[in-house]
Amino acid sequence: MKLTVRLAPLLCLATLAHAATDWPQFRGPNGDGHSSAKNLPLTWDATKNVAWKTEVPGKGWASPALFKNRLYLTTAEEVGSDLSLRALCHEAATGKPLWATEIFLTPPVKHHAKNSQASPTAIVGDDRIYVHFGHYGTACLDLAGKIVWKQTELKYSPVHGNGGSPILAGNALIFSCDGGSDPFVVALDKTSGKVLWKVKRATTAKRNFSFSTPTLITVKGQPQLITPGSGVVCALDPKTGAELWRWRYGEGYSVIPKPVFGHGMIYLSSGYDKPVLHAIRVDGQGDVTDTHIAWKLEKGAPHTPSPLLVGNELYVVSDAGIATCLDAKTGTVHWSERVGGNYSASPLLADGRIYLQNETGTGVVLKPGKTFEKLAENALGERTLASYAVTDGALFIRSDKHLYRIGAK
Repeated sequence: MKLTVRLAPLLCLATLAHAATDWPQFRGPNGDGHSSAKNLPLTWDATKNVAWKTEVPGKGWASPALFKNRLYLTTAEEVGSDLSLRALCHEAATGKPLWATEIFLTPPVKHHAKNSQASPTAIVGDDRIYVHFGHYGTACLDLAGKIVWKQTELKYSPVHGNGGSPILAGNALIFSCDGGSDPFVVALDKTSGKVLWKVKRATTAKRNFSFSTPTLITVKGQPQLITPGSGVVCALDPKTGAELWRWRYGEGYSVIPKPVFGHGMIYLSSGYDKPVLHAIRVDGQGDVTDTHIAWKLEKGAPHTPSPLLVGNELYVVSDAGIATCLDAKTGTVHWSERVGGNYSASPLLADGRIYLQNETGTGVVLKPGKTFEKLAENALGERTLASYAVTDGALFIRSDKHLYRIGAK
């Protein structure tokens, strides 16, 4: 992997500053789908246990981010023949819209019917909001909605629209740009938006486009930035972008799920046309394709939803609605059951339960464990591809037209 720009200042990795019940980025405080929130609702529908419901203008599948009792999301709204790409802020207690800031006004580019022009989830840290619109650009705002900086120099050819969300690693805002050609991974200075480093995604896959969100882990004191793309997953040094190791999975493309880490392994899906769930050991160097595979699952692997690791069990739900529980160390399947509908949203662990959300707005609640047990099935009746946000006593759901707070009033 060619290093095109090196990072001069030393970065130290830091977790997001957040309250225990914040949900400041895609898949929560640690990016793994876990929440410490308590007293969550078990049952709901379009009226039952709905604390509030507010209309969201435009279209977007960015999941809500929650920070200091405010919800942040993005949307793309038609303005004449252009798209207004905006950041939105709502009061978490009431749903009241507080501000809407236009980031970019741009001609639209064609995207997949299941995607949107505002799919990456915002990330909040150090009283700054970072929003990413793929090839359209990236921006930083303060908590009042004022733009601090915008970055529009990173050009690439999108396929099917935007996808992966950014993450924070110390002073860097990092995301993948896996377009139709010349894919790359980039780190921006979070205070200025300037490029710190940019590295080419060295892949032999015929189709270069993918949409995955990176995962930051630490192995024996060494930070690793796990970045899946078409045909390959790489571990990079988050300070410089230098490659630490790589594992190849052939022609897998349009990779979407965000990897999770545990038991000395990362768990990730290899994308279309036939997804395979892989468990890869993370203690190698260089090309570890022939040496570091622990196990794999070929039946029921997800194209889109990210995996969920709970202790020694790994849970996945396929796009076709098959939920599977495996032994995370060995790959042994404990159970595999149909949970109904098609799935894009990633699963959530909170309050001792696993929450799933299908594309027609039905939330399925499972009891974690080696035996399948469905606790509830809750029909909201409105299309959604976005993942949950969560706080004590409430779930936040972004649907096609609305934002909901599910929980007691």
